[in-house]
Amino acid sequence: MSQEKSFIDHSYNLHELHLKEMENGKKDPLMRLKIEGSIDYWRHERIYEMLRPLMTPGGSWLTVGDGIGTDGAWLEKNKMDVIASDIGDTLLKKAQEQGFVSNISRQNAEALTYNDNTFDYVLCKEAYHHFPRPYLAVYEMLRACNKGIILIEPQDPIMSFPLLLLFKNIIYHMNHRWLRKFWKNQYSFEEVGNYVYKISEREIEKIAMGIGYPAIAVAGVNHYYNNAPSMAQVPANPAEWNKAKRKVAFKDLICKWGIVPYGLMCCIIFKTTPDQQTILGLQKKGFQYIELPPNPYAQR
Repeated sequence: MSQEKSFIDHSYNLHELHLKEMENGKKDPLMRLKIEGSIDYWRHERIYEMLRPLMTPGGSWLTVGDGIGTDGAWLEKNKMDVIASDIGDTLLKKAQEQGFVSNISRQNAEALTYNDNTFDYVLCKEAYHHFPRPYLAVYEMLRACNKGIILIEPQDPIMSFPLLLLFKNIIYHMNHRWLRKFWKNQYSFEEVGNYVYKISEREIEKIAMGIGYPAIAVAGVNHYYNNAPSMAQVPANPAEWNKAKRKVAFKDLICKWGIVPYGLMCCIIFKTTPDQQTILGLQKKGFQYIELPPNPYAQR
């Protein structure tokens, strides 16, 4: 077995083990599914609401890296035909048994077991950055859908904020070892065992252009989180909720002015051109819809 293959297997094993440890931990691993009306639920739901323009009655969806089935549960609650999947199905089975999701599947994102064009959309929310080979996962998700994929992930601030890139280049030119003194999380790792892949609009654009797809859509989004017990309180404490909303509104404002980049990006790669109603709906949600030019040297 090659060193690369060994590491990839080890990485996925660590994530599956993490799910099992959550099951055996002191906290209820399905708590996030049970706290509708809390600040924590609100912070996820406001991100899910960005998907509304893509949701049509009876639409078929696959969620990838869904952990406890949070993504699948929200989509199912909103009348979508959805299968929730992850590298380990320990917690998904519990979510299914307790009625949060109907259909689950154990799936490796790099080798989905579904046929081409099986689903309308494939959603990967805050899981892409866990994958050891995320590009393979992206191509697999694109293969398995017929309309497009949605990635909701941490944004790469260097790629999306030119002033930071200029500063980085200047420091790197002077002495590349100095860079880490200023950029503490240049190489980000999580306790689960993964390197944190962050995405950018340019990266998504290049993926779509390379395969000849017609369009992408991108939107920045900020979220709010802390470890306070009030995050899971139901009903939410009004003062804490207003505080969370003010902080998100302030972040949104300074991001809109271009002072700092958004924390997360919601990116859609379309395999087929969406209708005008969908495009207008996305734009109302804050998306920038970008039509991509065809490759003039590869026309069929």
